Amino acid sequence: MPKYNLTEEQEKKLILREYRALLRALKPKLKPGDKELVRIAFEMAADAHKTMRRKSGEPYILHPLAVARICVEEIGLGVRSTICSLLHDTVEDTDITLDDIERQFGQEIARIVDGLTKIANVIDVNASQQAENFKKILLTLTDDPRVILIKLSDRLHNMRTLESMKREKQLKIASETVYVYSPLAHRMGLYNIKTEMEDLAMKYMEPDTYKEIARKLAETKRERTRYINEFIRPLRDKMEKADFNFEIHGRPKSIHSIWNKMKKKGVSFEEVYDLFAIRVILNSPHEREKEDCWKVYSMVTDEYTPSPERLRDWLSNPKSNGYEALHTTVMGPQGKWVEVQIRTKRMNEIAEKGVAAHWKYKEGAADESRFDKWFHQIREVLQTADNDSVDFLQDFKTSFLAEEIYVYTPKGDVKMLPVGSTSLDFAFSIHSAVGAHCIGAKVNHKLVPLSHKLRSGDQIEIITSNKQKPSEDWLNFVVTTKAKSKIKDALKEEKRKIAEDGKYTVQRKLESMGAGYNSNNIEILADFYKQPSTLDFFYQIATKGIDLKELKDFHVLGDKLEAPKPPKPINEIRPESGSNVTDYTKKDAELIIFGESSDKIMYNLANCCKPIPGDDVFGFVTTGKGLTIHRTNCPNASKLLANYGHRVVKTKWAKNKEISFLTGLNIIGLDDVGVVNKITNLISGEMKINISALSIEANEGIFRGSIKVFVHDKEELDELVHRLKSLNGIHSVDRFDAELS
Repeated sequence: MPKYNLTEEQEKKLILREYRALLRALKPKLKPGDKELVRIAFEMAADAHKTMRRKSGEPYILHPLAVARICVEEIGLGVRSTICSLLHDTVEDTDITLDDIERQFGQEIARIVDGLTKIANVIDVNASQQAENFKKILLTLTDDPRVILIKLSDRLHNMRTLESMKREKQLKIASETVYVYSPLAHRMGLYNIKTEMEDLAMKYMEPDTYKEIARKLAETKRERTRYINEFIRPLRDKMEKADFNFEIHGRPKSIHSIWNKMKKKGVSFEEVYDLFAIRVILNSPHEREKEDCWKVYSMVTDEYTPSPERLRDWLSNPKSNGYEALHTTVMGPQGKWVEVQIRTKRMNEIAEKGVAAHWKYKEGAADESRFDKWFHQIREVLQTADNDSVDFLQDFKTSFLAEEIYVYTPKGDVKMLPVGSTSLDFAFSIHSAVGAHCIGAKVNHKLVPLSHKLRSGDQIEIITSNKQKPSEDWLNFVVTTKAKSKIKDALKEEKRKIAEDGKYTVQRKLESMGAGYNSNNIEILADFYKQPSTLDFFYQIATKGIDLKELKDFHVLGDKLEAPKPPKPINEIRPESGSNVTDYTKKDAELIIFGESSDKIMYNLANCCKPIPGDDVFGFVTTGKGLTIHRTNCPNASKLLANYGHRVVKTKWAKNKEISFLTGLNIIGLDDVGVVNKITNLISGEMKINISALSIEANEGIFRGSIKVFVHDKEELDELVHRLKSLNGIHSVDRFDAELS
């Protein structure tokens, strides 16, 4: 990264240039007096941040200016949001108070800035810090969606300038972005921002794959453009003949979405079918929008054969974030699949600017209510949510940031639920009492269990019984936050009733010992039996989980209990048998853990992603197990990094060829004579790699093999994969995480 070296004079010019660009973008929205207000906000922020610099070395004020520009240019917000963006970091980081802002700009702007002022991030004390911030943002979001839009702009600018941050900070911020902010951008209908956030996060979390796909996209750009032009030509002629006012062009695919398709479908870059995508935007009057879109659809499908299961009709049933369009995938020339999106100018603006555009088209009251409904649901959950913040964040993701399905009540009313919802979620969405007494449901007139997953278009009738009450295993199959929190409340209530018996037992025991039944003694006992709360302690006693026989070892002083002294701890920590904890007291420890002396550290290699030397990794401090090493592209990485960023330890591999790591490869190819021989010869003979296990099955001309091998590091593994792929008849070679058997 180039070193920052501007003189004071150049800096002033740069800040002024950015400020003027912001005013130019705002120009169409400025009413008399607005320019003056924006200037006051800018001067207030510039003065407050004047001594501050960003990690890159540039003056801090450039950040609020950039955030304000994203709000105006990319989301389409106006003057008030600009003022809030300029001031969004002042209350937290400078001497300016909310009262100062309210005096100068009024209550509304002060309220939004307060929503944006993150809980003072002195240190990331515990996991729920991030989730707590997030809860606070959401509470304000339901009062004023601009909070979240400015927050997203702030996050987008941080992602764009992530380069100057330390590696572990990059990982934490990128993970958080994928985990919470990009789904939120998607939910607010900001597709461009969502896509850019995902791409930028991938650039830091999986740099090699990112560079590889970017390179392939750049290499194929010319032929893709040529192909798209050839595809568009006959459509353009038809639409011009029919007198449509339209534009039609190719649509770039995001690196992240290509990577997702490659992983999901198990295909190579070349086989991702919608690398080719085009968009038709019609300029149609409101009353003719649907009709025109379908006319264009029939022109496209007359010219090219459509894939019937790839039609997506969001005209009749727009997504809950307001998205409307028709999508179809057709077979173009040279046997290539092409995705075609058809939408009008109004729909396009809503697709690009999301919520902000909604407010502009407020006449469509039905659309408006979709967002209102969503906000209303969030509000409902936030008011009742007293559960653990990390759970809350996870529930919020599955409940509110997932795609949704539309289902019907027996009377034909539509209910919107997140994908993956079950009949029990539906029951709770009607009323919490219906949910609590639900014993089953009829879906499309067929009897189904509580855990039955619903699909769009299902009609559901709930069957209840007064004898039914919620049970612990219900939590395993509901996805909506409302259902989860109501079930947890009911279980807590039930637990309280049972715990009453435990309370009575403890009271009798303590009195017989001559100790007082008071909160202090109860806490000493709960602590001694390692129970998270006194309620759990009483519950365990009532259900015979604890039998209090250790009470005889306690001392009673006056009426106060004193716990027996624990035995002296043994100095050395013995790894659990069978765990792959490696005690590297050797001087050639091959994992360097920053900020700690690496030759004393015990660590595990995570079972979820089985890292080997050379993988991009981070260390994660787990309770009770010391340090666990994960790959940065591990399926659990973004959750760990987003929720528990403070537990991440920077780690990297040092060279050490003595230790081998077990990893596995899946190989698919044509079942040819001698193919097994070729493979084993290459691995053991040529590359001298030890094979731990090998299983191969052939079926109708195709063979699938899985091989477990011991490699020293990622370079050796990459070399092996490369050489296996170049053998004749081998179709694909993929890594999987092998278990020692």
